[in-house]
Amino acid sequence: MKIAFFDTKQYDRDSFEKFRTDDMVFKYFETKLTPDTVSLAQGFDGICIFVNDTASAEVIDKLYEYGIKFIALRCAGYNNVDIRHAHGKIHIFHVPAYSPYAVAEHTMAMLLTSVRRTHKSYIRTKDFNFSLNGLTGFDLYGKTMGVIGTGKIGRIFINICRGFGMKVIAYDKYPADNSDIEYVTLDEIYEKSDIISLHCPLTRETYHIIDEKAIEKCKKGVIILNTSRGALIDTEALLDGIKSRKIGAACLDVYEEESDVFFEDFSGHIIDDDNLARLISMPNVLVTSHQAFLTEEALNNIAETTVKNITDFLTTGESDNELCQKFDKVETCRKCF
Repeated sequence: MKIAFFDTKQYDRDSFEKFRTDDMVFKYFETKLTPDTVSLAQGFDGICIFVNDTASAEVIDKLYEYGIKFIALRCAGYNNVDIRHAHGKIHIFHVPAYSPYAVAEHTMAMLLTSVRRTHKSYIRTKDFNFSLNGLTGFDLYGKTMGVIGTGKIGRIFINICRGFGMKVIAYDKYPADNSDIEYVTLDEIYEKSDIISLHCPLTRETYHIIDEKAIEKCKKGVIILNTSRGALIDTEALLDGIKSRKIGAACLDVYEEESDVFFEDFSGHIIDDDNLARLISMPNVLVTSHQAFLTEEALNNIAETTVKNITDFLTTGESDNELCQKFDKVETCRKCF
């Protein structure tokens, strides 16, 4: 079984080689999967892709023409895959949970860094500047955290926030059963939260869930956290909210137009993305390059689950983590082919 990996880094190779079986041949490509690079998949049985690869209808048709049997996503999200178009052509697997603690902990790390200015203090002390001017933060204790999305990551983040003595309210279209989470409407999240953290998938309903109208409803000085998907936030609206002082700070591990920038080294280059350049230049915006998932535990879980998905498919013709979209809802596939 020959499998082509797209958009790979050294840490991908290191983790997947631990779990590769003798009957699998992995070929690692650094390039992302796009309509221009899909021809690299010729001669393989399946492909493995990540969050910024593109498995559009055009790409899927080419893969099907090449005889590709499956697309193994080494991530939980699948908004970059036209699952409906793939139905009846190519099997799609994903990794529903790898280390929700990694993402939740990174979210809190970004928040603490932002509100306590530890990144700025670190830079100062490297120059032997021990002044405290401009480093005043605020307590998280007693603040209201609004969480949008209460899947595994969202629920773990809620527990972390409670550990800091925060009041937590949440919104989810599908609330968790038998939980002690205080669910409210989306408008109440905007109106009551001192901090809003996004932990929902990117769908047609959640696209730009933080937009100009949402920001207008928010408290003055609200902090926005996003470690989920970039397009949950309207970047132009975010920038306007920061400039008008309505948004007090933003911590972003994802970005709406990240696919051409994140995971690559552009130091020494001029970035063509003006919005990203403006965000990074703002003193109250913290940007990391989609690294929330990046822990040893998560990488190993991703590799192990992905290889198991492939092995199960080869052995039984199906996988517990296969995705299917017949109509409007994506769900686990059960012998649709």
